[in-house]
Amino acid sequence: MGTTTRKRYVLIGAGNRCEMYITSILGDHSNVAELVALTDTNPGRVEYYQDVVEQSFGERLGSFDPDELDSFIRENSIDRVIITTPDYTHAALICTAMYAGADVIVEKPLTIDAASTARIAQAVDDTGREVIVAFNYRYSPRNTALKKAIDDGLIGQVTSIDFSWMLDTVHGADYFRRWHRLKENSGGLLIHKSSHHFDLVNWWLDDSPQSVFAAGGLKFYGPKNAAARGLQTHERGTHELSDQEPFDLDLRSDERLEKLYLANEHLDGYRRDQGVFNGQISIEDNLSLTVQYDKGTILSYSLNAHSPWEGYRVAINGTEGRLELDVVERAAVLPASGGRPVDPSYNDDGQSSKVRSKGERLILQRHWQEAEEIPIINSEGSHGGGDKLLLQELFQGQQVDGYSRQAGFLDGVRAIAVGICGNTSLETGELVNVRFAGLGVNFSAVDKAQV
Repeated sequence: MGTTTRKRYVLIGAGNRCEMYITSILGDHSNVAELVALTDTNPGRVEYYQDVVEQSFGERLGSFDPDELDSFIRENSIDRVIITTPDYTHAALICTAMYAGADVIVEKPLTIDAASTARIAQAVDDTGREVIVAFNYRYSPRNTALKKAIDDGLIGQVTSIDFSWMLDTVHGADYFRRWHRLKENSGGLLIHKSSHHFDLVNWWLDDSPQSVFAAGGLKFYGPKNAAARGLQTHERGTHELSDQEPFDLDLRSDERLEKLYLANEHLDGYRRDQGVFNGQISIEDNLSLTVQYDKGTILSYSLNAHSPWEGYRVAINGTEGRLELDVVERAAVLPASGGRPVDPSYNDDGQSSKVRSKGERLILQRHWQEAEEIPIINSEGSHGGGDKLLLQELFQGQQVDGYSRQAGFLDGVRAIAVGICGNTSLETGELVNVRFAGLGVNFSAVDKAQV
């Protein structure tokens, strides 16, 4: 029996998200994958993960200057590059990696605007290399259960979808502390966050967005809103002042954040704990849009980034009935000492007598019938075991189960197409046709070719 050849990886971007990949490659998937090197523009964050690797696995990774990505790939026979850097850097890194001869795994979103999307599309055409976008929500059992119900025809042909996503005052606020707060860095929440949600809809429907109309604005965070409500604010959450506010994130209250960011901010000036009511913020915190799909389905979508609870609600209407998925990921947030919030609404076993508690429920009701609950079967790990399945497919190969969860380049473009066109609609106040957005991809032609 022959030995399996391990694929050689480099990882660029030593922020919060990269640890999942590091531990997966060095741990569960070391039989098929080898992590050759880790790089970042901040050498202190690279060193933080070198210490993590040394303590957990007894070794140190290679490293190099991120500006030398092209030559490092070529000289070290790298098969795949994993990109976990800020969104605005994705396109250049993806293209560099592909032209140097490597495939790419990139954290969502694929990129942030039409011009960089077209640039990636050209590189894909030129090189034939593979781009995988890590959409972990596809792997969550509850989202798979909903797709199965649609695919099985339980509600007939889908006519419309109502989709509401609530980000709470912990998770939602965090986008207004970090680099995401500038649209030039993240594309705004319609791209950085909502691309997850639009990808789910595209995947559930097996369809492409056709046109988008959006409305929204910065209604809660930012200095103008704070002044209007008479709020006391701080430039950053880490401070020695006695009047700590609920929105202050003191990096010293979390050992990992302190070591990864506070201890290294002198190297590049990046502040992980900016005040959500201070400084320049150019992204929206309340968003609503309508999307028309090629096959006729209409999506009504909303995002709120300052909700007192976190989760989402999806209602899918069809010619033979309706599916409803309700998810509470965090039922309430209360401030605690040290600036670290707590959720008091449920116990560790998920049981609670509170009005709202953590949980999920998928309900089917067909015309002329009573409602019934569809079981959701979770396994161990985050997102109901979904993250484990995502990593399994990334490194070991796709599971042939009919759900096609692994998202490729075109899936990545479809997901950000809604946000890109939504941003244009926000600017112009007009309906935007995806076909004329300058993405470098004609979905209609691609879909017809796949039929």
